[in-house]
Amino acid sequence: MKKTFIEEIIRATNGELIKGDEKNYITGVKHDSRECESGDMFVAIKGDNQDGHKYIPQVVEKGCNTVFVSHTEGWYDEVAESDINIIKVDDTVFALGELAKYYLSTLDVLKIAVTGSVGKTSVRDMIYYALSEKYTCGRNLKNYNNFIGLPISIFRFDEKTEAVVLEMGMDKFGEIDRLASIVKPNIAVITNIGMSHIENLGSREGIFKAKMEVAPHITGRTPEDSGILIFPCDDEFLTRENTKGSYSQKIVGEDGRSDYIISDVDDFGLEGIQFNLEHLEQTAKIRLNIPGRHNSVNAALALAVAGAAGVSINEAQQGLLKTELTGSRLKNIKTDKLSIIDDTYNANPDSMKSAAKVLELSEGKGRKIAILGDMFELGEESERQHYGVGLFVRGLRVDALIAIGDKAEKIAEGAAGGNAEVAYYKNKEDFFKEIDRFIGNGDIILVKGSRGMKMEQIVEKLTEF
Repeated sequence: MKKTFIEEIIRATNGELIKGDEKNYITGVKHDSRECESGDMFVAIKGDNQDGHKYIPQVVEKGCNTVFVSHTEGWYDEVAESDINIIKVDDTVFALGELAKYYLSTLDVLKIAVTGSVGKTSVRDMIYYALSEKYTCGRNLKNYNNFIGLPISIFRFDEKTEAVVLEMGMDKFGEIDRLASIVKPNIAVITNIGMSHIENLGSREGIFKAKMEVAPHITGRTPEDSGILIFPCDDEFLTRENTKGSYSQKIVGEDGRSDYIISDVDDFGLEGIQFNLEHLEQTAKIRLNIPGRHNSVNAALALAVAGAAGVSINEAQQGLLKTELTGSRLKNIKTDKLSIIDDTYNANPDSMKSAAKVLELSEGKGRKIAILGDMFELGEESERQHYGVGLFVRGLRVDALIAIGDKAEKIAEGAAGGNAEVAYYKNKEDFFKEIDRFIGNGDIILVKGSRGMKMEQIVEKLTEF
């Protein structure tokens, strides 16, 4: 973070300086008291179960010289004699976003926003690596894509940063609108319209409406530039007609109407993919070391962003080859006995099917086993979607499917009657009691489920074999 003065913070957030000096400054913003250092501003967040204000004496003792607060009860007397700056606002989370909006506006950077039902983080990471071949590039920390994480990520950028790629997550209407108002992207990417959060948003139409909240905030870097919206055409929601606005549009897809045309996709399982990409009169063969046929679309979205940013396809391809995805996304873990596909970061019907296809196409000496858990937030669609995943796996060359969780029983039902061995367990503990009868030397094992299922515990168990 570049040096930011207290008077700037007060002006940006409509805050009140109740102690300290406007001429002082900060060099970092943190919301985790354990990470605070000298020069940081600690943002005290009052949640439903925890109140960050109680940690203020602790961060002051560590050398933090500025605190951002919404009340003074229960902590002020302990720091009243300290030489610190105290800025009070009505709502520290909202004000944090306002400060991030101001801070980002002081940087001369190309701003890219990424949202969508599936693949947000993967596309964000691919764009980051593609642009990094030409620009000093920044992105969200980890998977920080909400009202707190996105601003905290923004404060990591400084004057040396030339481009930023910011993922925006949501599960309710209005959240993308708020995040996009902070970023004001020059280029926005919508990865797809899937089933994620349909329980809260009611329908895919609702999901499309929520994702399109990014559109009114797309802003060109110059008065002559209107900004760009990039998406894969699905002929249902993401079409030129449905997404038109004051910005220009770039479409990726597998038909001749697309601006970036994908063809001849070769899927090598865990070894990655290869495909042809045609843009204008140029055709390039794109290699990706990341598995999954669906990543041809994700990579094409990244290449479209790179093209709009003045990065050649050849340069961007070199960046894509260096891509390392954040978190447990189709991560290949090899032990002495097993090959584990750790895709435990989260799950929805589309990503579940894509991961199962990667398993089918992966080469190994032993059996191919899918261990699949519940998918959350599917609402009334839950039973049908879980059954559909099972039906999809039934049609693959997979040796065994193990379904775990209350909702996953429908996955087992959908997969029953095929060539694969099918087993169902209500919880992980029951599965662990019988895990030995499924696992053998040389097996390739996919583990996937929604975040709340904590499927990484199964990965940990498997690595002990």
